[in-house]
Amino acid sequence: MLGLSACSSLQAPARPLVYDFGPGAVATEPTNRMARLPTLSLAEVDAGAALDGTAVLYRLAYADGQQLRPYAQARWSMPPAQLLRQRLREQLGQRRAVLNLSDGLLAGRASLTLHVELEEFSQLFEAADRSSGLVRLRATLGHVRPEGAGGGPAGERLVAQRSFVVQRPAASADAAGGVRALTQASDALIEELEQWIAQVQQAAASR
Repeated sequence: MLGLSACSSLQAPARPLVYDFGPGAVATEPTNRMARLPTLSLAEVDAGAALDGTAVLYRLAYADGQQLRPYAQARWSMPPAQLLRQRLREQLGQRRAVLNLSDGLLAGRASLTLHVELEEFSQLFEAADRSSGLVRLRATLGHVRPEGAGGGPAGERLVAQRSFVVQRPAASADAAGGVRALTQASDALIEELEQWIAQVQQAAASR
């Protein structure tokens, strides 16, 4: 009886909660062919080893800001770099055709290419009860010329490069609050990135 009682008191460990950026657009936006922007090729988003996994990460800036810590009972549905690339393609694709880099090269035409290096993607605690979602990345625009295009060899020319840093406050000091803050920060950063791409393209067109 004692043995049965002890076994019944044991509970299976709780499964981690799985998060992503949400469903995204739930309706197709009207297409305005006159407003569409030039095609963009999107490379894979690069990230450091610390962001290779699916852990939801946080830092305690008030204790040891140099240490990344994972939440035990929360994880992303895929690594942050893949989530960000998925969101980038969804948002940028609302006003232009967005191709994978390999698709652009196979098409045999020159195109503007976006490379993104994700440098920070964590919930930053300034105090035990105050935190924010922090996203930092470096974006590089290049002009890719497939082999044979324009009568020259294949290659890529640097067009522009810029770093972006966005923070959004977390509504709660836990993984759920961090996830929402990181999603909001990512969307705000993508909006800034889209404006920058348009500015670069306008400057190039006016030359």
